[in-house]
Amino acid sequence: MKAYHFILVFLAVMASGCEDFLDKELQGSLTQSSFPVTKEDALLATNAVYASVRSWYYNSGGYPILDIMSDDAHKGSNPNDQLATVGPYDNFNITPTQDGLDRWWATLYEGIKRANVVIEKVPSIQMDTVLRNRYVAEACFLRGLFYFDAVRAWGGVPLVTTLNPPLKLKRSTANEIYQQILSDLTYALANLKEKSELPAQDQGRATKGAARALLAKVYLFRHDFANAEKYALEAIHSGEYDLEPVYTDANGVNGENGPESVFEIGALQIEGYENGGNQYANTQGVRGTPNRGWGFNRPSEDLRNSFEPGDPRLEGTIIDLGQVIDGVLILGDGTTPDVTKDDQGNIIERECYNRKVWIPGTTTVTQWGHHRRLIRYADVLLMAAEALNENDKPDQALIYLNRVRERARQGNNTILPDITVTQKDQLRDIILDERRHELALEGHRFWDLVRTGKAPEVLGPLGFVTGKNELLPIPQNEIDISQGTLEQNPNY
Repeated sequence: MKAYHFILVFLAVMASGCEDFLDKELQGSLTQSSFPVTKEDALLATNAVYASVRSWYYNSGGYPILDIMSDDAHKGSNPNDQLATVGPYDNFNITPTQDGLDRWWATLYEGIKRANVVIEKVPSIQMDTVLRNRYVAEACFLRGLFYFDAVRAWGGVPLVTTLNPPLKLKRSTANEIYQQILSDLTYALANLKEKSELPAQDQGRATKGAARALLAKVYLFRHDFANAEKYALEAIHSGEYDLEPVYTDANGVNGENGPESVFEIGALQIEGYENGGNQYANTQGVRGTPNRGWGFNRPSEDLRNSFEPGDPRLEGTIIDLGQVIDGVLILGDGTTPDVTKDDQGNIIERECYNRKVWIPGTTTVTQWGHHRRLIRYADVLLMAAEALNENDKPDQALIYLNRVRERARQGNNTILPDITVTQKDQLRDIILDERRHELALEGHRFWDLVRTGKAPEVLGPLGFVTGKNELLPIPQNEIDISQGTLEQNPNY
């Protein structure tokens, strides 16, 4: 954004003395007036919005917020690696100048800007009407996703829905942002195709099912359980999705764009093209031997100990040293302590890694090819269970909750018995626990604790402060650029 302001000042100065020069049309450059104008441009512009979802800062900037701030993970990597930049997320010592905040904010708004280009310009392009509407709907879906991240992270943020916004924007209310999200997703739902209607080359693009699932999730955050139930059940009854028979396939290679994938970020796994890959996986991959990444986002002992006895999802979530996966021996980082204990001899951290970003192979390049599942069917089933329970339909809630547990036990009926509890408060806690174990290290836990009001109880011992840490601080550089128009969140 600083560069953007500089360019504006530069152009204003130049205009005063070089009018003839500036009157000449730029040659060989794309401008806001010259792009997009053709049906080919429409596709390129839409793909550019997806590129923001796959960008470095979207995937490596957001991960500390999503898991390290919860009880599921710690900073990880070497003890001193990024201690000052990533470490504060682990103990809630986050400041407005914290590393990563500005990059994540800027990436979300870059995605919003790209979406606005499609939404504003593509409708005037002469092309197939259905395809044109689909491109706009995909941009609306993604804009809704970006704003959903932003409003959860910061509350009310500047609302930008045009290509020519004022330079100084005040924060809209959180309710206004949510209304825009719902509007975008409603349009997306009306104009997108079902997953089964997309050709093979378009798999991974936004679909009606993705819009339904995201609407359900948004309504859960709004505590509108009637609509959360409605859209979750619509996704379930569409017949478009199913659980992978094998739990590890839900996030693994065998499940890419499979029946459980509702919306995922695709990636390349080609030497020399790492920037087309998934940095989300690389930041968390096994550090050392095999060389798969940097080892951040380390699973916590609390997460490990929270699994029910015999739950196969524990091994499907955590990679331990000495384990052999796909024929590869996990030795890890020789400079990181295998086990760290407190003064009483209790294990407080051990070297281990996120199993859900694993891809067979031995090199870092392999890790770039991981497809990150942003929404999968198990999440939809659990959202339906939660909404139905809140709507006083516990018997129906149990159907979807137990479908997830049935897959988890992998045919072993001696573990993970069906839940039969129908008392609302008890079942609410059970569903939250099930979400923790089914979706661990996939970026849901912190948000789930905040939206259910459980964060003070669960995260308080880790440093969480009620009335402050529900939201992140607005990046200080954004406040500076706005010349104080943007107001900081409370207690920062």
